[in-house]
Amino acid sequence: METTASKTPVKKTLQSARSAALKTAVKAEPAAKTKSKAPAPKTAKPAKPAKPAKKSAPTPAVKTDASVEAKSKRQKKEKVVRDSFTMPKSEYAKLASLKQKCLDAGVRVKKSELLRAALAMLDDVPPKRLLAAVNGLEAVKTGRPSNA
Repeated sequence: METTASKTPVKKTLQSARSAALKTAVKAEPAAKTKSKAPAPKTAKPAKPAKPAKKSAPTPAVKTDASVEAKSKRQKKEKVVRDSFTMPKSEYAKLASLKQKCLDAGVRVKKSELLRAALAMLDDVPPKRLLAAVNGLEAVKTGRPSNA
């Protein structure tokens, strides 16, 4: 087993080696830097060479009709509204059957798309027919259904 006396010289030699390295590092630095505790000034980086300007096609002074039409065709997307509604199970099941009809025809649709298509169709019918369809509906209590 080693004794503490044998470890002491190793510690002293490591400490002396560290202090010697520190002293040489301090000597290498200028005296002004070691005395002040202010951060060292940043060295200036060499300036990058300027990039050549990109050559672009000359812009016409008068806009063409095609560019004006393209801007007018671009429409902002309409904001969507999230809503909930209540309907009888039998009518809700009709949504599933209509979706299946569309799938059989090779078109995949969502419930919201079916409702929007129905609204578009109802918008085109005469007012008498619309009122007849609305009057033929069963009255449904609004709100969330009970857990029964």
